[in-house]
Amino acid sequence: MAFSNQDKPSPLGPPGTGGRPSTWRVVLILVVGVLAVSTGAIWVRLALGLLGGSGDLAVTLVMAAARLTVAALLLSGNWRRIPRQATRRQFAGAALSGLFLALHFAAWISSLSYTSIAASTTLVTTTPLWVALISWLALGERLSLRTCLGMAIALGGGGLIASGEMENAVAGSQPLLGNGLALLGAWIISLHLLLGRKVQQEGLGLTPYITITYTVAALLLLPLPWLLGGGYGGYPPLFYGYLLLMGLLPQLLGHTSLNWALRWLSPTWVTLAVLLEPVAASGLGFLVFAEVPGLEVLLGGLVVLTGVAIAVLGGRETGGDRDQ
Repeated sequence: MAFSNQDKPSPLGPPGTGGRPSTWRVVLILVVGVLAVSTGAIWVRLALGLLGGSGDLAVTLVMAAARLTVAALLLSGNWRRIPRQATRRQFAGAALSGLFLALHFAAWISSLSYTSIAASTTLVTTTPLWVALISWLALGERLSLRTCLGMAIALGGGGLIASGEMENAVAGSQPLLGNGLALLGAWIISLHLLLGRKVQQEGLGLTPYITITYTVAALLLLPLPWLLGGGYGGYPPLFYGYLLLMGLLPQLLGHTSLNWALRWLSPTWVTLAVLLEPVAASGLGFLVFAEVPGLEVLLGGLVVLTGVAIAVLGGRETGGDRDQ
């Protein structure tokens, strides 16, 4: 979910003016982006299923590295233009953002080995809460009462999810660890988003930004499976097909579509749209794996998403889109 406030657009202005696309086109691409991102957990679970249903850290890092490597390779043609588009400061910022992106995927993909798709995708989608909290602590941005209320509601929902996952844990699962990794992924991606927003506000365009970020993240992750005694060979052929799909759909199509939508819609509306990701991912989890979350998990997910929505809208009301 690489959201960056590259421009300061309001919701769509008159279509066809200033190069603006039509409303239906932006909404369609935003929906496609959310659906594409929602498939990420499914490809991970299908890949893990080929290996017996769970993976060690080396396997997790193989999937994270492959996802980003596929996207980086498809963007590699942009490198020859980057020296003319990025200052050293912008390049360093985008590279550091890539480090946070690599850590995010290592944590979040690992969470899917230990907890349900519904819990993992709901908790990792709490990112706007942590962006607001970090902005308050590190940047001095003001938090509205509504934003604080939304945070409190979301944290309560997170407690329900944790309780429900513990009660319905199956043999071999570690829901507390999985939920913790999903939350860790949300915290880390918050740093990625804040840094990405800053770099793009300083003038670096979307294409050079994602090219640098995806490439750095891939390069950081690629050697780690070997260092942990694993590698990239010896998996079933279908496993590599799932790796390719991870890079093409949730990463390149999904994240890039969301970033593109931010050029024409405010970050508030894009953030709210992304709250549909856990709903779509859970629906796909039911269709593909017949995975039915427990009542507490479903209720907790609803409470979390409600809290995030309240917090996002509260930030918009008091600080405009700069708080997102």
